[in-house]
Amino acid sequence: MANTLLPPEERNLTPDEVEQLDRRRRRGQTCLTLSWQCLIIALLVLCWAGQDWTLSPGWDKPMVYWDAILFLGWIVFGALGIRYRRGLTEFFSY
Repeated sequence: MANTLLPPEERNLTPDEVEQLDRRRRRGQTCLTLSWQCLIIALLVLCWAGQDWTLSPGWDKPMVYWDAILFLGWIVFGALGIRYRRGLTEFFSY
């Protein structure tokens, strides 16, 4: 009898397809981890970015640019991680 907890498209996979699916989901977990790390660092850098925004003359605001890149990384890695991990019903502890 098929495992009813699995989505219908995953019930009849070959071992190679299962391995590829697991690799994709592990890659998604890695992307989600990178996403959270980008968010934490971006929030810490936000203090310096605000100071840099108010005190640096002209367009020379390197901390603001770094902070924007980190927030962009948070969004990109988060979206990729959610997309790669779709269909996963268990929690990875590593």
